Amino acid sequence: MTTGGNMVALGSLIARSDDEIPVRIPRLPAREAAERELSDPRYHQHDPNPIQRALDWLWDRVDGLFGAAAGATPGGWIGLLAIAAFVLLLVVALRLRLGAVRRTPTTSGALFSDTPRTAAEHRAAAERHAAAGHWSQAVQDRMRALVLSLEERTLLTPAAGRTADEAAAEAGLTLPRYADQLRTAARTFDDVTYGGRTGTEQAYAFLATLDTELQQAKPDLAATPTRSRG
Repeated sequence: MTTGGNMVALGSLIARSDDEIPVRIPRLPAREAAERELSDPRYHQHDPNPIQRALDWLWDRVDGLFGAAAGATPGGWIGLLAIAAFVLLLVVALRLRLGAVRRTPTTSGALFSDTPRTAAEHRAAAERHAAAGHWSQAVQDRMRALVLSLEERTLLTPAAGRTADEAAAEAGLTLPRYADQLRTAARTFDDVTYGGRTGTEQAYAFLATLDTELQQAKPDLAATPTRSRG
């Protein structure tokens, strides 16, 4: 090969080598350039909003949980639904068998919560409720009439925010003969007012009889605690 031919071949090799050498960009500038490019709003026009992403994440977790439960249950999804239906029927059966769930109050509320009235007014309201068969309201008003009657006779010291239990305990000191009945009356009031129990005709009759007897009851002066007078 001639000298001229060698020079042409060498030139061609150099040109081809320059074309095939990749352009190398340092890692950090390349990452920053990619981040700038991807931050362009046109790439995120159809992205879900944060609330949608949170709901999607929650649904994925729930779906995974039910999927795992179905996989561990004989029969898969059908078996899982059968178990859920059985549990629901069991709850309904227990509810019907035991009746309304009774809520046990942690603390008793105040005996009087509305506009103050006299014992006679509460007694008349109780009789109206009883005549209409509204035994829960009748029980409540009769208990209030009972306590107010004792206050009006100065056998109880009026106290704002007093509970039925507190009134029964204090009245039982003045009228020890009726202490047990007063405690029963207070429990009946609390059960109806705060415990979710429905009043009955028998409960109302008990309270009405006690209220009538207490109107004529004489205090035990030896057992009556000394009360300060202002």
